[in-house]
Amino acid sequence: MIQLRAISLSFNAQTIFDSISCYFKSDQRIGVVGRNGTGKSTLLKIIAGQLKADSGQVSIEKYSKIAYMPQEVVLTSDKSVYDEAFTVFEEFNALEKERIELEVILATPECTEHTVERYALLQEKLLLFDKQAAEKKTEQLLTGLGFSRAMFEQPVQHLSVGWKMRLVLAQLLLQEADFYLFDEPTNHLDLVTQQWFFEFLAQSRFGFLLVSHDRYYLEEACDNILELERGNANLFNGNFSYYLNQKEQQRAVTQSAYERQQKEITRKQETIERFRASATKAKMAQSMMKQLDKVERIEIEPLMPTIRLSFPQADRSGAMVLTLKEVKHSFDEKLLFERVTANIQRGEKVALIAPNGTGKTTLFNVIAGKYGLQQGNISFGTNVQHAIFEQDQLQVLKPNNTIYQEVLDACPLVTEAAIRTFLGSFLFSGDDIYKKIKVLSGGERNRVAMVKVLLQKANFLLLDEPTNHLDLYAKEVLLQALQQYNGTILLVSHDHDFINKLATHILELTPTGLHSYAGTYDEYRERAAQQSSEKDQPTNELTSNGKSSSKPTIGITGEAHLRKELSIVERKIAQFEKESMKINELFCEYEYGTPDYNKAVTKLEAVQQSLKESMVQWEQITKQLGN
Repeated sequence: MIQLRAISLSFNAQTIFDSISCYFKSDQRIGVVGRNGTGKSTLLKIIAGQLKADSGQVSIEKYSKIAYMPQEVVLTSDKSVYDEAFTVFEEFNALEKERIELEVILATPECTEHTVERYALLQEKLLLFDKQAAEKKTEQLLTGLGFSRAMFEQPVQHLSVGWKMRLVLAQLLLQEADFYLFDEPTNHLDLVTQQWFFEFLAQSRFGFLLVSHDRYYLEEACDNILELERGNANLFNGNFSYYLNQKEQQRAVTQSAYERQQKEITRKQETIERFRASATKAKMAQSMMKQLDKVERIEIEPLMPTIRLSFPQADRSGAMVLTLKEVKHSFDEKLLFERVTANIQRGEKVALIAPNGTGKTTLFNVIAGKYGLQQGNISFGTNVQHAIFEQDQLQVLKPNNTIYQEVLDACPLVTEAAIRTFLGSFLFSGDDIYKKIKVLSGGERNRVAMVKVLLQKANFLLLDEPTNHLDLYAKEVLLQALQQYNGTILLVSHDHDFINKLATHILELTPTGLHSYAGTYDEYRERAAQQSSEKDQPTNELTSNGKSSSKPTIGITGEAHLRKELSIVERKIAQFEKESMKINELFCEYEYGTPDYNKAVTKLEAVQQSLKESMVQWEQITKQLGN
C-alpha cells in the first residue's frame, strides 16, 4: 500500500530521519509514537506529499486514495457547515448541473452527436453516485462529531477553531479513502465525541497511521505501533501494551550487551595505559587507541522515570473542600447551566466532564474566580489553599524569564535544591533550567507551569487541560506526580487514559445540573451505558408460555469492543479471499504434480481453513450484535 524507501531528513543540522524504510498494508491500524521532536507529524507530511524528504522515496499503490488530517487547518468558507461538508461530493454536483444544462440543449437544434455522447457519459457517472446516501452519511458524520441540526446552517466562518477541525475531520471521513493519516485528530474533540470517533474507527475497514498522545487510542484502536526514535523507525506488531513489553525485553538485551561492551572498553583502556608507560609498547598503545575509537558504542535508552517527589507541606484542609449550591450561568443571554450543586471532599481527585459547548470550562473558571459568579453560591472549606493551572500558559508565564527564575518568582521560599529536583523530575536537567520561556515549546511551557503549581503550598489543585502538548513520556511523569499528591484535585481534561488513571470521582455537567459518580472514568462509562440500556430497553413481551421474549442487551463499551473484533475479522476474511484468488491464479502457471503445484495446494488448503474459521467467528460476533 505505502512503501517508504531510505527516507532521510534533517533540520538545522539535526537528523530527524536517517534512511528509514517501512511498508504499511492497506488494512493496518498503526499508532505512531515517539518523544516530541522525533518527527511524528513530519513523517505524515512526507507521506501526504506536503513535505519533501532530503532523500529517499515514497511509493503509494496505484489507484489508492490517501487522506491526511494535520493538527491545524485554516478553513475559510462562506458556506454553511452542511454545504461545506458536502463539497466533498462537489464533482458530482458539477456533473449534475452540466447534465441539466445538456437536457435543455438536447431538445433544441443545437444538439450535436457530441452533446448526446457527453450526456450519456454524465448519466453513466451519475448512476454510480447515490446522492441520497451521500446526504444521509453527511448528516450522520456531522451529528456524530457533535454538530447539532441547528449548526448545520451556521456559517463556517463563525465557527471556533475546534469546530472547524471537526468539520475538516467530517470531510475527510466522507472521502472514504483507502488509508488515512491522522495527526492528533482528537485534540479538539470532547470525551463523548472521542468515543464516537473511536467506535467509528473500530467499525471501519480502512487502514491508518494515527499520531496520538492518548494511550486509550493506542491500546484499543491500533493493532500496530510505529516507534520513531533517534532517526530510526521500528514497527511493532501489536498494540501499545505489547509495544511496551517488547521494548522492555529489547532494553534488557541491550543493557546486557552494553555492560559487556563497557567491561571490554575498560579492560582495553587499562591495557592502553600500561602500554603507554612502556617505551617499547607506546606505538602499540596508540594503535589500540585508534581501534577503540572506531568501536561503535552501544547506547541505552532512558527509562520512563519513576519519580518520588516531596511536595511542600501545606496546611490540612477541612473535610469539605468545595461546595457549589444552585450555581447558574449564562453567556450572551444563552443559558449554559443551572441548578449546579455539588460537594468535593478532602483527598478526592475529581474530573469535570461534559460535551464541548455545555459550559464545562466556564464552570471551572467561575470556581477558579476568573469569571464572576452570576447566581448561586460557591464556598471553599476551612484552610483550603488552592493553586490553578491554566490552559493557555502564554498568559501566565513571563517570556523573558528563565525556567528557573519563573519557578523561583512563584515560589520564593522554596530552596534551589527543591526547585532543581522538581524541574529534573519534569525533564529539565542541567543547563536546560536557564532557557528562556519564550524559546520553549508548548509542552515545555506546560511542564514549567505545572512545576510552579506543585511547588506552591496548596492543598487543592484546579487543573485545566494539564496534558495539552505533552508527549506520552511527559504525560506519564505528570500522572505519577499527581497520583502521589495527597491533596484534592479538580481537573478538566479530554484525555481518556489520563482521567481514568487519576480521577477517583467523576462530575458530569449537564444543562440542568451536576451528576456525581464515585469511581474511575471507565466505571462511570459502564454505569452510564447500563443506565441508558435499561432506560431504552422495551417492555418485555410475554410468549405463549408466559416467558419473556426480550433479548439481552450489550452495553456501549461491550458493543464497541465487539464491533472492533468484527472489523478485524472482516479484514482477515478479505485478506484470505485475496490470497486464495492469487493462489488459484498460480495453478495456471504450474504443471500438475510438480513441487510448486503441490506447495500451492498445501498453501491453498491452509488459507481456506483460516477463511472458514474466520467466517465462523464472523457469524458468532454478528449473532451477539443482533445483526
